[in-house]
Amino acid sequence: MTAGDQPPCTDGSAQRLDPRRLRQRMTEALTRQGLGDAAVLAAMAEVPRHLFADEALTARAYDLATLPIGKGQTMSNPCTVARMTTLLQLSPGMTVLEIGTGSGYQAAVLATMGCRVYTAERLPELYERTRDLLRRLGYTDIVPMLGDGTLGCPKMAPFARIIVTASGPAIPGPLIEQLDEGGIMVIPVGESGSQRLKRVFKKAGRLYEQDCGPAAFVDLVGDHGWQAASCQTPHY
Repeated sequence: MTAGDQPPCTDGSAQRLDPRRLRQRMTEALTRQGLGDAAVLAAMAEVPRHLFADEALTARAYDLATLPIGKGQTMSNPCTVARMTTLLQLSPGMTVLEIGTGSGYQAAVLATMGCRVYTAERLPELYERTRDLLRRLGYTDIVPMLGDGTLGCPKMAPFARIIVTASGPAIPGPLIEQLDEGGIMVIPVGESGSQRLKRVFKKAGRLYEQDCGPAAFVDLVGDHGWQAASCQTPHY
């Protein structure tokens, strides 16, 4: 087993299932649905998703379902993780900016694919909890930051890839500026019930948008989101 891969209890009888087998079942289910390329699914088969879920929900960690993580936030459905990560068209060595750290699971998948990940979380409690978890699990290529993710991280820009895991009224201007030439951003846009997942390409200084279908995410809160956030530009 990988570090921390103790099998989760599934019920009061203390029956225990092997997380490796559960991950295999999860990736097989994603394959049947045509979600995720080979590299993405290989990474998801490695990351111990149950360690990123709330303790009371570890038995459901490998279900194809969204899970609450507190503070009105969620851990994305594995279907969504596979879909968005595949749209990024990643290569090892890329620098990625993630907006909305949440549980840290998406960042762990990106790092497992060989990327350097800067990830911003605006909620202090989630930031601290996830930062400590990522350290314990040894994800040295993930740099957690606390602050308003809609402002991006200008000190570390430009980024080859940007992924946003919350939906705002429009694509934040600072993120457009911080996307490198030839880069790709994946971001949901719109209000609840009418969100669309967008893939944005930057070529010769111009943006090209691709509509990738409906989406369902929590609100992107911040200066360039639905409302002003109290925190400032993300910092380590």
